Amino acid sequence: MVRQAHVKNKEDTSNREQARIKIPLKVRPALPTFPFEDQLPEHPPSPTNTRSPTHSPPPPVSPWRQADWLLRDSPYSEGVTEHKRGGTCWDCLRFHGDDSGDLPFVPVSPSHGLASADDLSSCDLTRLGFISHIELSTFLLALGVQPKRTRPPRRRSRDNGVFGVPLNALLENDRKKFPGVKVPVVFQKLLCILEQTGLQTEGILRVPGSAARLKYLRREIDRCCGRFDWSAVRQVDAAGLLKLFIRELPTPLLTHTHLSTYRCVLGIPSVVHQVQALQLLLLLLPEANRDTFKALLVFLQKVVSHQEQNRMSLWNVSMVMAPNLFTCHHHGNKCSIAKQQEEMEEAVGGAHLVRLMITHQDLLWTVPSFLLSQVRQMNQASNQKQLGLTKRLLLRRKNDKNERNQITELCEGVIRVHAPLHTKVSMAIQLDGQTRAKDVIARFECDNSPVQRLYEVGGNIGERRLHPDCLLLDVYKVNPHCDWLIKP
Repeated sequence: MVRQAHVKNKEDTSNREQARIKIPLKVRPALPTFPFEDQLPEHPPSPTNTRSPTHSPPPPVSPWRQADWLLRDSPYSEGVTEHKRGGTCWDCLRFHGDDSGDLPFVPVSPSHGLASADDLSSCDLTRLGFISHIELSTFLLALGVQPKRTRPPRRRSRDNGVFGVPLNALLENDRKKFPGVKVPVVFQKLLCILEQTGLQTEGILRVPGSAARLKYLRREIDRCCGRFDWSAVRQVDAAGLLKLFIRELPTPLLTHTHLSTYRCVLGIPSVVHQVQALQLLLLLLPEANRDTFKALLVFLQKVVSHQEQNRMSLWNVSMVMAPNLFTCHHHGNKCSIAKQQEEMEEAVGGAHLVRLMITHQDLLWTVPSFLLSQVRQMNQASNQKQLGLTKRLLLRRKNDKNERNQITELCEGVIRVHAPLHTKVSMAIQLDGQTRAKDVIARFECDNSPVQRLYEVGGNIGERRLHPDCLLLDVYKVNPHCDWLIKP
């Protein structure tokens, strides 16, 4: 018995020693794993973990791909400072290994108060473009991307007709008959024909029409302008005219200034940062170009959504439209093999960009929180400068401010909404954490009233149209001295 006990104790001791030997073989991951989006930490891990991602497994790719970077107060350029040190930023780690540009990011809820470029006034868009240009340059520099400066080619523009006429000239003529139109009427007509009869047609946008008929239709549209009979235009003709209209614009739809920068986006390794760069680039577009290009992307998404009928996948649509947006240089029959290879790579690269813009178009027109905050700061500084022009204006502003401060002390969170087109011209409303723009609009609506929207006017913003689900208390805290207006 004693001997058996001694042997058993010896075996137990041996097992414990083996267990102690096996423990150091287990490698502890340097980065935590987060199976769900809401379990992500508020702050990225320390730089010691991000500088050597090859030695530790990155966080798993979230199935939701939520675009939460739109809500950050810090610029995109600050989020990629690790790239300067040869490391990887937190967004790269979160979406590491997910190279599918076809999978869109989930938009952030409108209740967070994000604004679209269409919701801002012209003055605010001008300031936004100035800030976006600075941020884009800093962002690309941090990522190690250097755009090439190219001289725009000379292209003659026409003063009459439709094709080869600048967008602003077309809109000026169209607004004489259709006030407030934002996209040229001829462009809208072509899209309308394709949407009504071509979405289910196999090979739409890809199958070429008759060159002679296309030339005839172009001449007739230029000659008749507003009196042209569009009922005679077939879907294949409309597809050819649409691509011809884009190609013959005197200034490219994406402008000469930043056309080379779009190609540099392909040198960014992360899909997240590619989308962020494209977002900054599209915010730089002039208003006419932005509205026209947005209408084009919406149509292309509809074509892709019917790919089971028309056999036009996302990549097919991108390959067809890329040469019209990103002009390729042709060198004739004497082009060398190297030049042909370069042109082929440019065509494929342009298709990749079009694919990204079609897939993520809902995000590309959204103004990030940090950009809107800087626009507010610029407006605030401009207002203070204007107040210092005359003492009378300064004293009047000071008295108004004192009176408003007294009101807000008595009635914290109370706003006065003006609706000049309604029976109730004005109404005082107490805000709480759940009050949304649509709740305020509902108080003014009647049976036959047209669709109305709530606007934030003045204070540190020029004018901003609020989303129906926007929480008003958050807007009130950011801009307490604004006016609230309901109008179409």
